[in-house]
Amino acid sequence: MLKVGLTGGIATGKSVVAEMFAQFGAHIIKADEIAHRLMQPGEVVYTEVVREFGTGILHPDGTVNRSRLAEAAFGDATGNRPSRVEELNRIVHPAVIERQEQWMEEVGKRDPKAVAIVEAALILEAGAAERFDRLVVVTCGPEQKIERWARRMKIDEETARREVTRRMAAQLSDADKIKAADYVIDNSGSLDETSKQVREIYASLSAQASKPVSGN
Repeated sequence: MLKVGLTGGIATGKSVVAEMFAQFGAHIIKADEIAHRLMQPGEVVYTEVVREFGTGILHPDGTVNRSRLAEAAFGDATGNRPSRVEELNRIVHPAVIERQEQWMEEVGKRDPKAVAIVEAALILEAGAAERFDRLVVVTCGPEQKIERWARRMKIDEETARREVTRRMAAQLSDADKIKAADYVIDNSGSLDETSKQVREIYASLSAQASKPVSGN
């Protein structure tokens, strides 16, 4: 089995790329979905996050309001409130990584020749890159990130620009991510162009998964 990390900056299109890999036959898990499950009431991570950031991040029903948590963690757009991303990551990352490891182990048992891909924004920032055999980085232009975030969140482009800038400050630059990558997918063109890159990379990863790989 080949363990693959799929990462990239905010709004580069990681989820779209992950879906394409799945269509070609890869096994996919998304770190954001793991984190979402871990933040459900009753989970240890939920308890620690509420203790750290307060009940102001909760909906009336006790579930986490992800927008409020993001505000609390990333600071406000004016810069008047400092970022607390490190505190959030300290709580969430170890638990997410543990679940990822369990999932990859299960996939390997079911399919020894599998390509198991973890989609996660902060693989490098979390120091988790060494847990993977290969790293794929998704990129696109800075203006595209803003346009995509505005579309996704249904907000105006100026608000999106401030939010993307704020979140990018908590991430490594695209240039640094590219330096660490085994493969880079340029997602600034058409979906067909992206799909062609994914197909070629998946063929390479699949071939490697069929052979003994150092670390497996």
